[in-house]
Amino acid sequence: MTLQGKGYFIWRIWACENGDVNAIANLAHQANFTHVLIKVADGAFSYNLVNNVDLVPPLIAALRQKGIKCWGWHYIYGNEPISEADKAIQRIGQLGLDGYALDVEGEYKQPGKDAAARTFMKRLRSAYPNFPIALCSYRYPTYHPQVPWKEFLEQCDYNMPQVYWEQAHNPADQLRRSVMEFQAMTPFRPIIPVGSAYRSGSWAASPTEVLDFLTTAQSLGLSAANFWEWSNTRKYLPEVWNIICNYPWAYTPPSADISQLLIQALNSRNLDAILALYLPDAVHVNAARTVQGLMALRAWYDNLLNQLLPNATFTHLAYSGQGSARWFTWRAVSPRGRVENGSDTLGLYQDKIAYHYTSFTILPP
Repeated sequence: MTLQGKGYFIWRIWACENGDVNAIANLAHQANFTHVLIKVADGAFSYNLVNNVDLVPPLIAALRQKGIKCWGWHYIYGNEPISEADKAIQRIGQLGLDGYALDVEGEYKQPGKDAAARTFMKRLRSAYPNFPIALCSYRYPTYHPQVPWKEFLEQCDYNMPQVYWEQAHNPADQLRRSVMEFQAMTPFRPIIPVGSAYRSGSWAASPTEVLDFLTTAQSLGLSAANFWEWSNTRKYLPEVWNIICNYPWAYTPPSADISQLLIQALNSRNLDAILALYLPDAVHVNAARTVQGLMALRAWYDNLLNQLLPNATFTHLAYSGQGSARWFTWRAVSPRGRVENGSDTLGLYQDKIAYHYTSFTILPP
């Protein structure tokens, strides 16, 4: 399910409402936050531990009582990717989180960190193949080409760019540019931006700017928006806090795209439901062969679902295009193998699939 609504990052629990988890949960509920992101790890170590007491579980329990989703976030460095991935795996399982955000910054601009990104993501995905994961990094990828964007985004479900307009006052322009740059990248992942709600030196985000950020996010059709950072906003910017809390975020998810309907049908393992999406003379193309017609399509999907990827779970990652053309990416996990690079093209006629090109590689489980 798409992450929706307003969310907030928490850095140090003890600095938020004097560490009173019930006060934090009550405020989050009053503000209609749908989710909160809590720092749970730094490098290869757990975070938000004080005197060997883990402050995270009580906060999660308090937030859950209010119906608020709890994501963890983890600052990773890439020097010990296996140890960092193992820590992520441990914290996700230990805390029962709803999702996980990876804070990737300057350390990952060093040479060779693309290999570290692949190692980290492969290990994390081996433990949690279908768990919601987000990349949280710079707002403009063109400014930071050294970051291994592809290695992370291929294995992530969301992109949470840090659209911090620090030392400036144009959040709407910066958000639009950030979205545009990521839309031009492959792979594309749904964007949930992180806005400025903090003070730094003589600069501070203003209530007007924060409102502009929120209205722009909604005008761009984004499903959610987050802010950095709880303790700073509460301590220094009460008017900004009030703007965020009182903002009536309303999100109406678009009707399912045909690429999403195809993935849903694959997960149902109902061949009739799959074939209902195609025209009778539809053409299906893959690297090995081209087939045409529903009978040939039925045989192809029967082989995919029962021989190549039995009992697989398919995940729709992202799509683009409109009208008669779609491009979409997907992932699948089966006891017999997994697909990380599913990439398909659909040609449509009268809302049915007339042409389907699929490309994927089945890897060992």
